[in-house]
Amino acid sequence: MLVWSRLPNSEDGGYQDDAVGFLKKSDGSSVESLDYEVIENYAYREEQAQRGKLYMGYLLVVKWFFALLIGIGTGLAAVFINISVENFAGWKFALTFSLIQKSYIAGFVVYILINLALVFSSAYIVTQFAPAAAGSGIPEIKGYLNGVDIHGILLFRTLIGKIFGSIGSVGGGLALGKEGPLVHTGACIASLLGQGGSTKYHLSSRWFQVFKSDRDRRDLVTCGCAAGVAAAFRAPVGGVLFALEEVTSWWRSQLMWRVFFTSAVVAVVVRTAMGWCKSGKCGHFGSGGFIIWDTSDGQEDYSFQELLPMAVIGVIGGLLGALFNQLTLYVTSWRRNLLHKKGTRVKIIEACLVSLVTSIISFGLPLLRTCSPCPEADPDSGIECPRPPGMYGNYVNFYCSKDKEYNDLATIFFNTQDDAIRNLFSAKTIHEFSAQSLLTFLVMFYTLAVVTFGTAVPAGQFVPGIMIGSTYGRLVGMLVVRHYKKLNIEEGTYALLGAASFLGGSMRMTVSLCVIMVEITNNLKLLPLIMLVLLISKAVGDAFNEGLYEEQARLKGIPLLESRPKYQMRNMIAKEACGSRRVVSLPRVVKVADVVSILRSNEHNGFPVVDHTRSGESLIIGLVLRSHLLVLLQSKVDFQHSPLPSDTTGGSRPIRPNFSEFAKPVSSKGISIDDIHLSSDDLEMYIDLAPFLNPSPYIIPEDMSLTKVYNLFRQLGLRHVFVVSRPSRVVGLITRKDLLIGDNEDSSTVELQSTSSSAS
Repeated sequence: MLVWSRLPNSEDGGYQDDAVGFLKKSDGSSVESLDYEVIENYAYREEQAQRGKLYMGYLLVVKWFFALLIGIGTGLAAVFINISVENFAGWKFALTFSLIQKSYIAGFVVYILINLALVFSSAYIVTQFAPAAAGSGIPEIKGYLNGVDIHGILLFRTLIGKIFGSIGSVGGGLALGKEGPLVHTGACIASLLGQGGSTKYHLSSRWFQVFKSDRDRRDLVTCGCAAGVAAAFRAPVGGVLFALEEVTSWWRSQLMWRVFFTSAVVAVVVRTAMGWCKSGKCGHFGSGGFIIWDTSDGQEDYSFQELLPMAVIGVIGGLLGALFNQLTLYVTSWRRNLLHKKGTRVKIIEACLVSLVTSIISFGLPLLRTCSPCPEADPDSGIECPRPPGMYGNYVNFYCSKDKEYNDLATIFFNTQDDAIRNLFSAKTIHEFSAQSLLTFLVMFYTLAVVTFGTAVPAGQFVPGIMIGSTYGRLVGMLVVRHYKKLNIEEGTYALLGAASFLGGSMRMTVSLCVIMVEITNNLKLLPLIMLVLLISKAVGDAFNEGLYEEQARLKGIPLLESRPKYQMRNMIAKEACGSRRVVSLPRVVKVADVVSILRSNEHNGFPVVDHTRSGESLIIGLVLRSHLLVLLQSKVDFQHSPLPSDTTGGSRPIRPNFSEFAKPVSSKGISIDDIHLSSDDLEMYIDLAPFLNPSPYIIPEDMSLTKVYNLFRQLGLRHVFVVSRPSRVVGLITRKDLLIGDNEDSSTVELQSTSSSAS
């Protein structure tokens, strides 16, 4: 019996188990499993036999060359996005600041209109051109690397929509970031390189069409994910760890090298671009263009008494992060089930309304805040108060009647998110923000982040999470400063720990997030404290719900196989998971009309091929994929008149499709049975499936525990598993020494020592 391992909680995810290896989402679209297993059929072995060591060396060189191209492409995309966002934001704030010198109403209207135009362009691009570009894209990429292909997520138009949509949504001042979309952008670039470009838009090259299998594409997409994080945060090591910890389900040491190399290339590209922009060639792009908040001049040391408030920050981060996940789940579910079903026009109107509300709050709330007098000037701090209109940084002069006053709420609200975070992290600014302003900003921005997440624009959650966390972290820091009254305590240090705690409580990352926070702040001294708050926030958050990406994946109907099987699987066996579904099998030599009938009547993606012995006993000889059957029907070169098996070793057979022709284009629907046209004579012919089936599929006994099946399925990246009655005859036994082929010692003479050897 053939089984697609039944996934736990499928009734909660908005998808139904429609067929073997095929899942249908509640919105009518479909997700399809990927074939990470090598199909070792006759065509594959024939192709491998023709390849020598020189060709294998060529493939290795091409893989490293692709890693280089992925790094360069993702780095350039990140530079383009950042320069565009900074310039749009710079023009917007410069024009607004110049207008408010004459009339605050005129500045307010222009500010709203610019934001509306940018957000409208982003929503229009996503809804009309690239629907798969909405959101962060990380749950979809995580699903792809877990073995699930969702139509459209890695196409060329998705890449274009992600890049230009991110510019509009982030430049429009929404409560979202560009870091999640950059991960998706890197994955799209890697996937397009792997398949040789886009054939639909005539941007393909046969020289790049080397890697056709899902396994090779998986490695390339992994490199792209790491490159996206490395480009977003200028954190190459954090990018590698993010790919390892958060998005991949399968890892090996050779892949680690290539991922590390790709991230290093990204770091070089970004660094070179920033050096080129320092000469003023990039308009408003400056030091704030890429996320890096240097806190190395902040708090030098910390005392034992400070560990308690730091632990409290971890608890707050876990609680607020879990609440954020739950609220976004409710809001996004309501939006998908009710609002977005009314059409694309409603999606665009919704995004524009969110932009309007965000603009009104970010401009209007600072007007209601009374200005504060500037602190005494310290020539060593390098901080200017107040900042002249149109300048970024601390102590912004906004709607202040006196010259030596600043608006603390405008310093974080009426600013770009990168500069706002830099202000919250800043050292030597102990009394810059009032508790009232920070609380106001925390409540309003938290609400805006929840509402904005899920709109039809590219949206990342890293920067909003850092904004939220650094706000309550700074609040705790203010309390600590007042309580301990020590000169060496910096509120900016607590803001950094608050940012780490919220991200840990929401996304549930630990190692990668810890390294990213260290890399973007350039402060290694705070590493133990960041580790502390991350561990606490993750533990608190796990007590309430799953991480943000897992919750969103379930909501979108992406059937992820998590690292651990569900507890109830311990009491189930493989036969129970199969259920009562009828297994559709094919004979070795099958009539073309029967193949067409079977493909039309069901949507299974794998079929057992059964032959019969002389005694009439059924014998499973392998597994044939639906995509391979469609290729055979389309090519027609393997049709035969005889219903008898053909000779696979003789040279009388016609030239069949080579192995690369069986590959399905990534994130596309591939060939459909409706696309194939057969004459009546064709339908009367036969196909011998023996050369095209997988003769060595994975087979398990029917009484194997479902926990064991789950681990086998996930760790090997399988798509199908045969469940059979317990076999009665053993033909051999393989141990570790049988697999030590090619070592210095002869494998036949290797003896493994017993671990319980007696003492001499």
